[in-house]
Amino acid sequence: MSKIAKRKLKIQKITSKIILASTSIYRRELLQRLQIPFEIADPQADETPWSDETPQQLALRLAEAKARAVAGKYSDALIIGSDQVAVLDSVQLGKPMTHSNAVRQLQQVRGREVCFYTAICLLNNNTDQVQTRLVPCHVQFRYFSDQQIENYLRKEQPYHCAASAKSEGLGIALIERIHGDDPNALIGLPLIALVEMLDDEGVDLL
Repeated sequence: MSKIAKRKLKIQKITSKIILASTSIYRRELLQRLQIPFEIADPQADETPWSDETPQQLALRLAEAKARAVAGKYSDALIIGSDQVAVLDSVQLGKPMTHSNAVRQLQQVRGREVCFYTAICLLNNNTDQVQTRLVPCHVQFRYFSDQQIENYLRKEQPYHCAASAKSEGLGIALIERIHGDDPNALIGLPLIALVEMLDDEGVDLL
């Protein structure tokens, strides 16, 4: 049997549900671009870093942990987990949560480069096959004034965003340059990697 014929046979057998293990509205909107039916599940994963864990290791571990956290609720499902860690000079930048923390973060990153490591996991809970990828994205921030920081935060209030900026919103005005393989990764879900992973599971989006 040819490779194409085998692939067609595999595709015909795909009946798995697609589950996004995230309540992020941004990840949901990104996944909707692929025009496939999917369900949302809240992973409730502990995101506390382990001692001596690198940002890259943390992102990959949490992406898989989120997928596995909801696996028991579904049978025969492909479960997508994702996590993002922002790093400035080897120091992780968490979600600011408050206005004052966001001000401090933006003062730290202005005129400097931040690397956003976005990890994605695709778990087949029927076979227990796991695929993971780490997609880095380097963001060079413009130099902006304290007043511009205040203006931006009042308008967008990005207090649940690492590095205190939404690149998919007004936060793009804070950015000078973005370098990475997938612009979707910066928003929170690397679609290019996900398409390849789904393809490996026999899900042909086209």
